[in-house]
Amino acid sequence: MKKDIFQRIDEAGNPDFSDVLSKSFELFKKVWEQGFYHVLITMALVLPFVFLVYVPLIYIMSVTGGFEDPAYYDNNLEISYLLIAVYALVVFVMIFIIQALSFGLIAHFFRVCKKEDTGLPIDTGSYFVFLKGENLKKVFLLSLATFIISLVAMALCYLPIIYVLVPLNLFVVIFAFNEKLSVSDIIKASFKLGNKYWLIVFGLLIIASIIAQVGVLLCFIGMFFTAYFVHIPVYYFYKDSVGFEDELEEINF
Repeated sequence: MKKDIFQRIDEAGNPDFSDVLSKSFELFKKVWEQGFYHVLITMALVLPFVFLVYVPLIYIMSVTGGFEDPAYYDNNLEISYLLIAVYALVVFVMIFIIQALSFGLIAHFFRVCKKEDTGLPIDTGSYFVFLKGENLKKVFLLSLATFIISLVAMALCYLPIIYVLVPLNLFVVIFAFNEKLSVSDIIKASFKLGNKYWLIVFGLLIIASIIAQVGVLLCFIGMFFTAYFVHIPVYYFYKDSVGFEDELEEINF
């Protein structure tokens, strides 16, 4: 009998913090190259949007004389405010698109982690498997939900952002292994799982983030190789707590 994600969360055991980190280091040795490829693909997708944001701004400022005459803005406040408003809107849209693209690529990386971890011939699909069809719609909606929740948390004097940091970081892993769930169920499951193991996940995220920054010490370029390490402890946390639906089916059988 299949168990839904909420039943599995209710019945989940406590993951061992040190064991999760230990296994993460071992898996990193197998997937660092794939992590590097995911970083490169993300950069290749992001750079065009960066140009779309900054090139028009530089052009407008050059044409209007904003660079040569600082007093320009004092004499053209209405135009300046309009440009700022348009620019802010463009930046928001671009950031939203970049976040969605990154979301889809990270979801694919979780599939890669499972394949390398289990040694099973799992079809991970292409790098953009989560950026197609119905998945693309869910990726954009989850990205929008992430933005809105973060915005509300920051509006409440920033402290709530520390709390929502945990469930927000579980959106991707739950989506990656439960892509048939609705967006609302993914959000509910993330908060339910995050509430149950908040301290464990928060600790893993902090330590994994620090370790992922080690690449900075290697002339910065090392960041390209270590950046995706932060997702591996999240993978093992999910595996050791909720587990995978296919594994439960095998046990029940």
